[in-house]
Amino acid sequence: MKAFLDSRRLPVRLVRLYVGLAAYGVAIALLLRSGLGSSPWDVLSQGVARSVGLSFGMTTVAVSVLVLAAWIPLRQRPGWGTLSNTLLIGVFADLGLAWIPAPADGALHLLWQSAALVGGLVLLALASALYIGARLGPGPRDGLMTGLVARTGRPVWLVRCAIELTVVLAGWLLGGTVGIGTAVFAFGIGPLIQAAMRLLRVDLGPHPRRVREAGRVPDGQGISGAAAR
Repeated sequence: MKAFLDSRRLPVRLVRLYVGLAAYGVAIALLLRSGLGSSPWDVLSQGVARSVGLSFGMTTVAVSVLVLAAWIPLRQRPGWGTLSNTLLIGVFADLGLAWIPAPADGALHLLWQSAALVGGLVLLALASALYIGARLGPGPRDGLMTGLVARTGRPVWLVRCAIELTVVLAGWLLGGTVGIGTAVFAFGIGPLIQAAMRLLRVDLGPHPRRVREAGRVPDGQGISGAAAR
């Protein structure tokens, strides 16, 4: 396991990428099945899906493609992980929704909702650490954020908050579910991902090739990159 987590070989990184994307899609499905709210972008996809009659996953893919198109004027360059993220997370989310049952009414309803919420958050954090560690390009939404930061000169927190407030409001107006899960996601996902990155030995230091070219450390040291949704 240690060799897998520490490997810089492309085939191993691709495995990490696709396992991470699959797990991320299932985590989104768990959060949706909780009925307690999910991430701002998923609230938007849920609202659009209900308005246009597409599945949640296909709507997520469509939204991701539109976000990726917004990279063009921002002069952002996608990586292989970016394209895979754009096309596959929605597919895996639909598969998860088909597999995970909706909570039934009754005494265990709240317990199931809470378990789905907590399980979805933990799985999403582990999935994020897996594909971030693959170092094959940022997700379309994070690329939009970094592109806007570079073009506007505004601080990251302000750009991030503006984007997520906009999409969650739009999603809510279209019928997406906003609830306590949305707030828990907003405040809890950062620390969870940080813990998962430590557990899965993800280091966001300088990329090994760039470091070697700069002559700062010997060959074979350093791990880097970010590939996030």
